[in-house]
Amino acid sequence: MPKRCSWVKMTNPLYIAYHDQEWGKPLHDDRALFELLCMETYQAGLSWETVLNKRQAFREAFHGYQIQAVAEMTDVELEALLENQAIIRNRAKIFATRANAQAFLQVQETYGSFDAYLWSFVNGQTIINDVPDYRQAPAKTALSEKLSQDLKKRGFKFTGPVAVLSFLQAAGLVDDHENDCEWKGIK
Repeated sequence: MPKRCSWVKMTNPLYIAYHDQEWGKPLHDDRALFELLCMETYQAGLSWETVLNKRQAFREAFHGYQIQAVAEMTDVELEALLENQAIIRNRAKIFATRANAQAFLQVQETYGSFDAYLWSFVNGQTIINDVPDYRQAPAKTALSEKLSQDLKKRGFKFTGPVAVLSFLQAAGLVDDHENDCEWKGIK
């Protein structure tokens, strides 16, 4: 059995696949970055496992995270999602998804892509941290605080420094795999 980060819930195949196939791999596709950012915003106050288990339902509810389509969703469409038992029915998070799509489009217009904007914060290189045990890793960093502040200034919601660090880790800008994890340093 491969050695994974100790936070991976081995009883959930979605969790294992997420760790092995996505988490920490450098991501450059704007649609995928938008989906991941949204997932991190949904997690606020909940477990990551809850979000992963509802991921497909969120994709269906938010047009496959096609950014323009989400940005154009009406209040009526968003209110209807509050009845969808397959997703997390938090009004503020649902409406934040549209606000974040609109802010995302503005970043794309300014920088050419969200990818270019995001990776500029790490000079285009993944930061590989020394993580002997995930419980010793910080919940936020100077980088996540800086990006959080900039995102909020641009109109993003639910993007505090803790959520932003989780996003940076998930999107591969920060490699916080535990040192003995077989995925440490894999691009």
